[in-house]
Amino acid sequence: MTAMKRADSARPVIECRHLAKSYADTATRVDVLKDVNLRVNAAEKIAIVGASGSGKSTLLHLLGGLDTPSDGEVIIAGEKMSSLSDASRGRLRNRALGFIYQFHHLLPEFTALENVAMPLVIRGQRPHAAMKIAGDLLKRVGLSARLHHKPGELSGGERQRVAIGRALITEPQAVLADEPTGNLDRDNAEQVHRLMIALNDEFRTSLVIVTHDIALAARMDTVYTLEDGGLRPP
Repeated sequence: MTAMKRADSARPVIECRHLAKSYADTATRVDVLKDVNLRVNAAEKIAIVGASGSGKSTLLHLLGGLDTPSDGEVIIAGEKMSSLSDASRGRLRNRALGFIYQFHHLLPEFTALENVAMPLVIRGQRPHAAMKIAGDLLKRVGLSARLHHKPGELSGGERQRVAIGRALITEPQAVLADEPTGNLDRDNAEQVHRLMIALNDEFRTSLVIVTHDIALAARMDTVYTLEDGGLRPP
C-alpha cells in the first residue's frame, strides 16, 4: 500500500456550507443542526465534541453523504453531493471516504482479511489482489497473526484495528470516525489513538472524529464544539 495521492492539496477534502438538519412530525419540529460551516483540508485532523444528543453523529453522517441535509450543501472532493445520483454518491463515498464506528460493524461471517478486502471487492478489484492488499494493511496494524480469525474470535481492540484497516484500504482522502474508542477500555483506546495518528501521519489522510474522549480530541489539530445546533470554533 503506497502513500495516498492528492490531486489538489489546496482544495478542501470535505466542505459543508450553511448545513442544517431538522426532524419534524405532526406536532413537533426539532432543529438538530443550524447553519453549520466546516472545511476539512488534506491531512488535517479534526475532532468534534459536544454533549450527548447535540447532533455530532448526525453531522458526521451528513458529511459522509449517508444522510441528506434539510438545507445547505456538502461538497466531497470537489463534488456537490446534492447534484449526484444515489449510485454516484455511493461511488464517491467508496472512492473518497472511509468510515469507522464505535461498534465496528464487521461482517461476522467473514474473516478479518475478508472484511478489510471487502471495499476493494465492491469497487470491482479482483478478490486475490484485494486480499493481498488487505493482508499487507492488517500487518501494518499489528494483526499479521489474526488474518483468518472472524470478529467473534478477536478482542475489542483487535476488531477496531480491523475496522481501521477496512476504512483505509481504498486509500481515501478522509476518514470519518464516530466514537472510535467509545467501546474500548483505556489500554485498547490508547493503542487505537496511537494507530490512527500514526496512519494519518504516514498516509496523509484527513481525520474527522466525533468523540467524548478528551485525550483523543486533544491529539487533533483542531477541536470544534457542537452546541445548540451550531459548530463553535476553538
